[in-house]
Amino acid sequence: MGKRTLTFRGKPRKPEKAPSPALPQLSGVASPSSLILTGNGIAGAVKGKKKAGGARLWMRFDRDGKSEVVELDKSTIIRRAGIPARDLRILGPVFSQSSNILAREKAMVVNLEFIKAIVTAEEVMILDPLCQEVLLFVDQLRQQLPHKSESRTHEADTADVNENELQVSTRGQWLPMPETVEGLQCELPFEFQVLEIALEVVCTFLDSRVAELERNAYPVLDELARNVSTKNLEHVRSLKSNLTHLLARVQKVRDEIEQLLDDNEDMADLYLTRKWIQNQQSEALLGAAGTHGSNSTTPHLLRISSKRSGSFVTSNFPDEDDVEDLEMLLEAYFMQLDGTRNKILSVREYIDDTEDYVNIQLDNQRNELIQLQLILTILSFAIAAETLIAGSFGMNIPCQLYDKDGIFEIFVGSITAFSVLLFLLVLGYARGKKLIGT
Repeated sequence: MGKRTLTFRGKPRKPEKAPSPALPQLSGVASPSSLILTGNGIAGAVKGKKKAGGARLWMRFDRDGKSEVVELDKSTIIRRAGIPARDLRILGPVFSQSSNILAREKAMVVNLEFIKAIVTAEEVMILDPLCQEVLLFVDQLRQQLPHKSESRTHEADTADVNENELQVSTRGQWLPMPETVEGLQCELPFEFQVLEIALEVVCTFLDSRVAELERNAYPVLDELARNVSTKNLEHVRSLKSNLTHLLARVQKVRDEIEQLLDDNEDMADLYLTRKWIQNQQSEALLGAAGTHGSNSTTPHLLRISSKRSGSFVTSNFPDEDDVEDLEMLLEAYFMQLDGTRNKILSVREYIDDTEDYVNIQLDNQRNELIQLQLILTILSFAIAAETLIAGSFGMNIPCQLYDKDGIFEIFVGSITAFSVLLFLLVLGYARGKKLIGT
């Protein structure tokens, strides 16, 4: 026998699948499970087979009005915004009907009606941006933020042109005049611009709902006043239910703004840009101190990226307790919400007046029925008296009147006249006691 060569054949290996790329976070590249929207249009939408666990759709706007839509999970949001995990519950479906404006160290959590957003000094992230109601807020951000960004850039360019006029010979450091600083800082910070747009959208939405309620309420109430029917009563019941629900929504937003206005510390914590600039300034001062050593003098003022911040910043930043700008902003929308609330209360008062009028009508009809019942009772009493007399003579007892001719007509006429007289006497007594109206 010849020798045979023994060979060992292994199973062919299957080609390894290339690992899928990780989900980009706030990037402009489209992924299978994300929708990227940049500028003013949607770049593309690809629906993946599996959605990352806990990931939700967010839209990000920066200070220049540039936007993009991505899917981010809770941990990414917490790291990026620097907020505790419990704040994300406020933006969840459990608190969908609540209104909250919470201040954190680096962010502001906004939950106003359908607007659920996290605002920082440099960006705003909006939850579920493709909802029909949220699109109103997104459109307003697209329209207003770019214009305000252009305004800030123009102010920064103007400041660059006038640099030589503002410079004081203190080792080449920038010392702007107080009037110039005040003029450049008159614009609201980025977070307040976003908050103003959110309040404007919410107030406009609530005003439109109240106007629609008024258009539907008054014709229905007038119809009920003319004709009290089951159909009209059902319409009023539905109208009153909608009014109560709308009043509660307006009251929640109004109460949240009122709570902020009553606490200056909470309003001061909402100045995210102020805290961001102070942190940048502190880091710059520490860096300058470390570079020049102990002999170098600390600069009195630093200039921090005029195109980024839109203003010059002094080392002695305005008083941290100065909340006048935010207070004026909140008071304006508080008064608008108070006016909306008064409109709803006016409709409710009109409903109450209509209900009182209908109740008066029903009471009047009930009184008329009672009077009719009393008149019929008196008439029944008079007829019963006549029947009693006729029944007494109808008994089979001996009486001389039976033998007289023509006595029947006289007898019937007499007892009928007696019953009519009895009816009139009792009716007059009832009217005398005001039991029956005249």
